Amino acid sequence: MRVAYKPQYIDTTSQMFVQELLGNAMLKYDTGVMRSLNIHPLLSKKLNELSGGELQRVAIAYCLSQEADLFLLDEPSAYLDVEQRLIVSKVIREVMEQRGTSCLVVDHDLLFIDYLSDNLIVFDGTPAEKGIVLGPYNMQDGMNAFLAELDLTMRRDEASHRPRINKPGSVKDREQKAANKRYYL
Repeated sequence: MRVAYKPQYIDTTSQMFVQELLGNAMLKYDTGVMRSLNIHPLLSKKLNELSGGELQRVAIAYCLSQEADLFLLDEPSAYLDVEQRLIVSKVIREVMEQRGTSCLVVDHDLLFIDYLSDNLIVFDGTPAEKGIVLGPYNMQDGMNAFLAELDLTMRRDEASHRPRINKPGSVKDREQKAANKRYYL
């Protein structure tokens, strides 16, 4: 099995130019990945000159440009603003659908995961001590299990249709908890 991996922590000391790193991938994945992630303005910069968000986008583009059966992305939303997170989630989803491959994403941004995922694995336990893996779940069951652990509920905003965390104790929060539907699907 061929695996492409984007680590959580990215080496920022390299003197390599972005163009060197991405090479032929710029041509092969220009429209779907490189343009969507706004990589072109970065090509003449060295990796060690990039901001955190720029480096993150380059690392994601590099990972997604690999020929792989499975993609592993650790914290791809780090250093990205809200708009960039939405774009990245869309790009990852489109690449997986176009190639018919799978991607395992580890991230702590609940809304990013909501936009990106079809299925969830929920980890529970005490960090660096013990943990258990729950799932895999479909989105509805996985988010219900996860949100129950946090004692939260989520809804879609009526006007924008964007996901929103309900205010604890609000009417909507109480309604969803009573119906055991913490997640809005």
